[in-house]
Amino acid sequence: MPDAAAATAATKKALVAELSCQFEAAGLPQPNDDARTLVCGLLNISLTDLVLDRGEPLNPAQTERVRSAAARRLRREPVHRILGSRSFFGLDLELSPETLEPRPDTETLVSAVLPFVRALAVERGRCRVLDIGTGSGAVCLALLAEVGSATGTGTDISREALGTARDNARRAGLSERFDTCEAAWFAGVEGVFDLIVSNPPYIPSGDIAGLEPEVRDFDPVIALDGGADGLDAYRAIAVGADVHLAPGGRVAVETGFSQHAAVTGIFEANRFPCIDGVKDLAGNDRVLIFAKPG
Repeated sequence: MPDAAAATAATKKALVAELSCQFEAAGLPQPNDDARTLVCGLLNISLTDLVLDRGEPLNPAQTERVRSAAARRLRREPVHRILGSRSFFGLDLELSPETLEPRPDTETLVSAVLPFVRALAVERGRCRVLDIGTGSGAVCLALLAEVGSATGTGTDISREALGTARDNARRAGLSERFDTCEAAWFAGVEGVFDLIVSNPPYIPSGDIAGLEPEVRDFDPVIALDGGADGLDAYRAIAVGADVHLAPGGRVAVETGFSQHAAVTGIFEANRFPCIDGVKDLAGNDRVLIFAKPG
């Protein structure tokens, strides 16, 4: 453990190097990135500030704060859970233990449906979005931030998650166009929407124990567990969507990389033809879009 003198003399770059060595020795996959992100996030500086830093020593409290966060990362707590927030599609989203950490792959879902939301907003002056299992509100809030005449409702079975989503709406200045509903799937949902989106639980129950500790131990299990075959959520959405979707509307869902064929079959059996499949930046199947004839 560094002594008090070393702590007093620590600089930003020295702490990045220290953390990076610790993370690499522990076998963490992105030691340098994690170290920089933690130091910048905890000290509220940009990467540019870090690069241009002249080596001024940090005070002991700042140094201890960074080293305490490093100890948490060594226990495999994700970097952005330590920081308490994560950037998603240009929004700074607060995280909580009850919400899934939004990841870059899910931005694919937003990008895939954004043209439809924009077009409908131009044509009709509005677009009504229902986000099933909203969690932090990431997907719905990203769409509302991009399209000023869109409105959204986020549902979740977790009251605590809905509180986080409402907090994120306030942080983004979107509260007037975003509301929430505590509901399992469509139970308690009222109204008709133009777009239904969801990043639902899709991990087969038997696979959860084998996930990386960052996911298995820190994301809420209810946001991961998709049932025996990982497809329970898609069945529920496909069965219930028709009542709440306007003619000509769309349903868009994120999927696991090997689930496109099975999910397509579920929705088409419920009379929702698949109109598009979208890959993420890694080239994996990630999003499916279905239409309601009309």
